[in-house]
Amino acid sequence: MALSSFFWASVLAATAQAVTNSTSSSSSASLASVCTTDYVQQSLPIDAIDGVVIDVDSVTANAVYNATFTASDFFPQFNGQSYCNVTFTYTHPGRENTVTVWYWLPAPSAFKNRYLSTGGGGYSITSQDSSLPGGIAYGASAGTTDGGFGGFNAQVTDVVLNANGSLSDEVVYSFGYRSIHEMTVLGKQLTRNFFGMGDNTTLYSYYQACSEGGREGWSQVQRFPTDFDGAIIGAPAMRYAHQQLQHLWGALIEMYYGIYPKPCALSAIQSAVLDQCDPLDGKTDGMISRSDLCFLSLDWDAFIGLNYSCEATAASTNPFNPVAATPAQSGTVTADDVRIANLTWDGPTTLNGERVYVRWQPGTGFSDADATYNNATGNWSYTLQTLGVEFAELFIREQNVTDTIPDFEEWTPDTLRDMIYLGWQKFDSVLQTTWPDLSAFRDAGGKVLHFHGESDGSVPAASSVRYFESVRKTMYPKLSYNDSLAAVNDFYRFYLVEGAGHCSPSQCNTPFPQTNLPVMIEWVEQGVEPVTLNATVIQSCATDYGANDQLCSWPLRPVYSTNSNNVTSKTCEFPSEAAFNSWIYDLDAFPIYVY
Repeated sequence: MALSSFFWASVLAATAQAVTNSTSSSSSASLASVCTTDYVQQSLPIDAIDGVVIDVDSVTANAVYNATFTASDFFPQFNGQSYCNVTFTYTHPGRENTVTVWYWLPAPSAFKNRYLSTGGGGYSITSQDSSLPGGIAYGASAGTTDGGFGGFNAQVTDVVLNANGSLSDEVVYSFGYRSIHEMTVLGKQLTRNFFGMGDNTTLYSYYQACSEGGREGWSQVQRFPTDFDGAIIGAPAMRYAHQQLQHLWGALIEMYYGIYPKPCALSAIQSAVLDQCDPLDGKTDGMISRSDLCFLSLDWDAFIGLNYSCEATAASTNPFNPVAATPAQSGTVTADDVRIANLTWDGPTTLNGERVYVRWQPGTGFSDADATYNNATGNWSYTLQTLGVEFAELFIREQNVTDTIPDFEEWTPDTLRDMIYLGWQKFDSVLQTTWPDLSAFRDAGGKVLHFHGESDGSVPAASSVRYFESVRKTMYPKLSYNDSLAAVNDFYRFYLVEGAGHCSPSQCNTPFPQTNLPVMIEWVEQGVEPVTLNATVIQSCATDYGANDQLCSWPLRPVYSTNSNNVTSKTCEFPSEAAFNSWIYDLDAFPIYVY
């Protein structure tokens, strides 16, 4: 049976001096001496949050020595890292949930007075331990949470409906913002206690995540302005109702028009777009760096008649991304194929042409429009993407249907608009995550690095542009564009990642911002403002693998030029008015403004 928080508060008071003495110089304690169950129990943040009761007996602690962290999209490879692997659970009396939090704490000799929170992806609030090395590598404790959803492999969709079929407010609010906040407050205090930091000693606090984790990051910056000194936010799945339901757009237009392009035909179009638009930035290098110029100049008719050929593929065995087997495909791209490709990238609109959401940039994939082959009939049909189905059926309609939408073939583009509006109304305060006034975070000294792959086929890059521009106009409405941009950039920088997909490099030679945390650390701790964002070519197919590049801060765009000595250089320049406006939308399908 867990001991009461009162008892442990007394124990902590009695041992506080001993803990402080043993770790007053963090480098003086060995990992083995502090990475024990008893010591972690003494270090627990018992009274950090009112209404949270930590189960002291749930603590696990084990030391890990000389670990190697394989390179990821968000940190390079690190060797020889040692840390204390800690978990414990807590509850909220009166609410039926048990939350498990997971922290890695660096060896005392490696600790640099830093803490890092991480987030999840899709319908998961956690990326398990895949993001925790990004903290340890830079001398930070790092944490994640299961949100109380039943484990670190659980999805919020597993538990979002109560037993009686109604929506669980407890789960929705925990997923929306509460569990990340609690994990952060607990993790910061655990770190202070574990390393014996005095109240007057600075603990720098950071956040880093992408996709759903990016939305979670904004949920914290917007609501809890003092939680983080710096937040690194990638491709946030914000504007939740719009974002999740727009995944149904590709299937909807295929069904509505009765046109089902073969996936191989769409891939041929995507490759042809790359060839057509690659040189528009002044450099032919295997990626689209100026998707705005591509949008303005794209010649769709040029794709009609292209030959395509693809071998048969086996069905995917990944339970989180099931993909049916496909037969061999060959033929020529038709006008109907091009029509669906164009409509897919154009994004949701109503039957009257009113815009529901932003476009995908030219060069992205067509995963939401990939058709499924029916072996029995020999025909192709639409594929409903799980993210959109589960939001429509579980969150909005509150019915336990997770693989289809029973009345989907009765939908029109206007139905999708209506569903988005309903989801927006229902979850505006918890999941939309678009509050544009960041004054409290700015005034607390917080910094944001926000990045988004320009060729993201899951979360349209223009969705991030829209939020940045909403913040700029909301916070500095009386300043000129240049002055308001400078004011925002004092604490918030946004970068489009040339040629990148969703939270990762996509096209060959894409420079990806793999070292965002050390960039943020320099900004927060040393005042080094990231005018451009450091990036590295990490694609295995790259001809320039390992090369360094610098990403332009919005709204500046990359332009390449070659001098008489055949030396190519890159500059960041303001785009033309037409190129800038290609990122800006009037979402006139709704009667109120969409931040």
